[in-house]
Amino acid sequence: MSAEQKSLKQIINFRKEKLNDLQKNGVNPYPSNFTPTHYSESIKINFEKLEGQDVVVAGRIMAIRRMGKASFFRIIDNEGSIQVFIKNDDIGEKSYENFKLFDIGDFVGVSGQVFKTKTGEISIRTSEITLLAKSIRPLPIVKEKDGVKYDSFSDKEQRYRNRHLDLLLNPEVKNTFIKRTKIIQFVRTFLDEHKFLEVETPVLQPIYGGANARPFITHHNTLDQKLYMRIADELYLKRLIIGGLERVYEIGKDFRNEGMDRNHNPEFTMLEFYWAYADYEDCMKLVESLIRNIAKKIDALEVSFNNSEINLNKPFKKKTFSELLSDKLGANVHDLSEKKLKKICKEKEIQISPDANIGQILDALMGELVEPTLTQPTFVIDYPKVISPLAKMHRNGDPNLVERFELFIGGDEFANSFSELNDPIDQRKRLEEQSSFKKQGDEEAQNLDENFIQAMECGMPPTGGVGIGVDRLVMLLTETASIKDVILFPALRSEID
Repeated sequence: MSAEQKSLKQIINFRKEKLNDLQKNGVNPYPSNFTPTHYSESIKINFEKLEGQDVVVAGRIMAIRRMGKASFFRIIDNEGSIQVFIKNDDIGEKSYENFKLFDIGDFVGVSGQVFKTKTGEISIRTSEITLLAKSIRPLPIVKEKDGVKYDSFSDKEQRYRNRHLDLLLNPEVKNTFIKRTKIIQFVRTFLDEHKFLEVETPVLQPIYGGANARPFITHHNTLDQKLYMRIADELYLKRLIIGGLERVYEIGKDFRNEGMDRNHNPEFTMLEFYWAYADYEDCMKLVESLIRNIAKKIDALEVSFNNSEINLNKPFKKKTFSELLSDKLGANVHDLSEKKLKKICKEKEIQISPDANIGQILDALMGELVEPTLTQPTFVIDYPKVISPLAKMHRNGDPNLVERFELFIGGDEFANSFSELNDPIDQRKRLEEQSSFKKQGDEEAQNLDENFIQAMECGMPPTGGVGIGVDRLVMLLTETASIKDVILFPALRSEID
């Protein structure tokens, strides 16, 4: 056992002794409930009305300054923090002796009068104090100098593993997750106002589809059947369009068994919506309006993201896939053979599988050469058919193109959209092609979902569909660099004892 572990064990044992002493004194260290009447910031804002008035607050003790028969301590609650003054003469000797057994980290309820100290700080003078929960494990020490915190539980790995402490000790983290909730609320409100219906579709699926990704696999004992955690909501939401629900959306968890980096977590939150009688142009306008609307509501129209200054208030740019990639290659991408494209990848040290198909090659080139350069909001439109098996053929008649866009901001992808393919014969052919890719070793190729095809054969109206990564949207609007900083409990490698 290390010296640090020994010290921690001693502190915990000491606090347990205090807990026992309090119980011997007739104090219930874990009562069932407590009802506060006011909160810290509201008291400060309304001080003129509340000065001299009785209030009841509750919160966690974060600092104690003892001075014999009187003490100051600070509590935090859902709104912020406030100073509390406690004196032996005000609460009685017995209560004050019990207070001496309180520690930083304890939850307390305080009744008292609002006043201002000689230094001008709004505080509460205690008339009664109640222990609400005894903390037996100490909180990390936060060092502060000249009012500036310089060690607020700073180790990132430990903060992710102990999010409860991270929220306690780093107010900016708490604010990020409050903003996340507001962003999702605004998404719902926006779509509800545009007459979309929120729905729920299965997370466990007998056949996974709707995206090119590796799934997580599980087994249902009663059905004696292999099931997959969904990688996308698409195929089930389209069934609802076929069933006559003309505007639907879902905000839910998707799961992909793939790499992890600053933009990827195996469990993530996705928004998908489908809009009957609309196309990718309609969806483009709606997505731009949605993002700008939310950014305006949380005062984030101009943000710093990925070392760039992003302006969400200006019209989003629109560029075709082929013109962007052709500009980077110095030649029309449609004139380049698969052999030539592979040679370019080798020359530019872009990693591709030896048996990569043309779609995978184009996707790799786009990802390495073009996407990182798309700083200001840019819709990349009109993708190759070979990498878009669920999108409608382009109305311009080009047999190699589909009506699809991806939205890039700060070099990252934020949205993917199609004029959805609604020709069941064409859809079957493309998914059969995807199945052949899978047999050739492409683990991310899509499956042929016979039930989905049969649903399409009943008739699906022209439809526009969109997928937006909610976590990435939160990253952008909160100016956060890593997806782990916007997911309360991100996936982490197990600690080795």
